[in-house]
Amino acid sequence: MRNILNILIACIISLVCVTNLSGQVKTKVVAHRGHWEVEGSAQNSIASLKKAYEVGAYACEFDVNMTSDGVLVVCHGPAVGNILNVQEATFAQVMGVTLENGEKVPTLEQFLKAGKKLKMPLVLEIKAPRTAEEGKEIVTKVAYMLKKMKLTDRTDIISFSYEVCLEAVKQLPGITVQYLTGDKSPYELKNVGITGLDYHHSLLLLNPDWIEQAHDLGMVVNVWTVDDPAKIQAFAQLGVDYITTNKPELAKKIIEEVEANKK
Repeated sequence: MRNILNILIACIISLVCVTNLSGQVKTKVVAHRGHWEVEGSAQNSIASLKKAYEVGAYACEFDVNMTSDGVLVVCHGPAVGNILNVQEATFAQVMGVTLENGEKVPTLEQFLKAGKKLKMPLVLEIKAPRTAEEGKEIVTKVAYMLKKMKLTDRTDIISFSYEVCLEAVKQLPGITVQYLTGDKSPYELKNVGITGLDYHHSLLLLNPDWIEQAHDLGMVVNVWTVDDPAKIQAFAQLGVDYITTNKPELAKKIIEEVEANKK
């Protein structure tokens, strides 16, 4: 299977060279859950945000869940520490968790304040809620906080929940919303006001034409989570707008090499 995938990547790279699918898009690096594979960091921590900024990542991606008593916290979930499901735990219980680097789980407000100080673009993933009502509540609280902190101009919303994406489009007109699941074409997303797609690398390797289609529609294209050097190179050559990765330093270096070869 891996050999087949490598052949596919090689074919796509060759196709890019022949047909110039990449255009003039300069791919940017999004640090997945921050830059956490380094000493003193942890996934979705304030330290991971700062370290993503320090290594030159364009943006930091992070995950948002709502506790059972309505507080938005930054963690991937469903488990965090000894809590099996953060969405079923109280805020007080979540605050009892200590991350690997010694930090407490950040609230969304704390994370956004840190991001604003760094003047760094943010990619905010709303994790799939338990109910449609909770999804609307989360989007409402996220929208309020982004507007209050004047961060709507440099925050993208992403979610695996199609309903959450639609609600974000409704409550935050003009903001970039990217759908994660990968079961809809660029045309289908554009028709409902979703202005970006953020699909797993395997889907975009099988449907590289979606990148050009999305760009023709004025949409942004993100791809997750790409750590393999050959895939990073392939997507940079294909001209995606963002590559979400756990290895922001490596991705930044490879993209710079691809850009240099375009000249």
